[in-house]
Amino acid sequence: MAPLNRNSAKKLSIVSTVLDAAMAFRRGQRKSGLLLLVAAALSSRVPGIGTAVSLFLRIVRRLR
Repeated sequence: MAPLNRNSAKKLSIVSTVLDAAMAFRRGQRKSGLLLLVAAALSSRVPGIGTAVSLFLRIVRRLR
């Protein structure tokens, strides 16, 4: 197994955000899915944005 370096962690974060977006679309949450896809696209430029958006959406869902 290869060690987890910065580049592979970034790719893993992007894939995780895309999977989270796919699950949002599957649940019928189009706006959340779109926001997560945009965050995944921006994750290559802004590290951590996908995780931040995902956490934000989870907190908003809990507060409803």
